Amino acid sequence: MKKILTTPIRDEDLEDLNVGDVVYLNGTLVTCRDVAHRRLIELGREIPVDLKGNAIFHAGPIVVEKDDGSFEMISIGPTTSMRMEKFEKEFIEQTGVKLIVGKGGMGPNTEEGCRKYKAVHAVFPGGCAVSAATQVERIEGAEWRDLGMPETLWINKVREFGPLIISIDTKGNNLFEQNKASFNARKQPIIEEINQQIRFIK
Repeated sequence: MKKILTTPIRDEDLEDLNVGDVVYLNGTLVTCRDVAHRRLIELGREIPVDLKGNAIFHAGPIVVEKDDGSFEMISIGPTTSMRMEKFEKEFIEQTGVKLIVGKGGMGPNTEEGCRKYKAVHAVFPGGCAVSAATQVERIEGAEWRDLGMPETLWINKVREFGPLIISIDTKGNNLFEQNKASFNARKQPIIEEINQQIRFIK
C-alpha cells in the first residue's frame, strides 16, 4: 500500500517511518535552497511562507510566467542537500518544517534537527526533473523573487509527489551513513584479496 503524507504533516504521521521507507506527498511543497536558508539563519530575515507542518524541496526549478500572471512548472529537480547541512537544524527549529526533500544525504546537524524537532529528510531520484513537474498541480505563489528563479520560494500544490526515500528519520537514523558503514565493511576483505594478487607491483 502506497504511503502518502499530506500537509500539514503531524509528528505522529512521521513516527512510524524508518530510513529506506518510500513515501509520496500531497499538499504544499515549497522550493527552498541555499540563499533562502542563509537569509533566515544568518541574516535573520523572516521567511514569508508558513512552513509549519509543510515540506520544502531543495530544488532550483525552471518556471514560466504566463500572460495572465500565473506560473507553469517546466522542470523541478533536486539540489544536493548537503549544501544546506550547516543551516538545516536551525531551519527546522525556526520554521516547523516536517519534510525536507533533496538529493543525496545530509549530516549530523540535520540528524539532530530531525530527532529533536520530529522531522524527516527524504531523497527524490535524480534525473527526473521533468517527470516531477507533472506532479505539480499548480504553483500557488512565489516569494523572494529578487533572488532569481532557482532561489525563489516557489509554493507548489503537489499530488502524489515522489517517490521519496526516507534518508533521515525522526530517530536520527541516517540511511547514507548506514550504507557507508556497510559498504566499507564489505570493501575491506576485497581490497585485501586484491592486494594479495598485485603485491608484486612496486
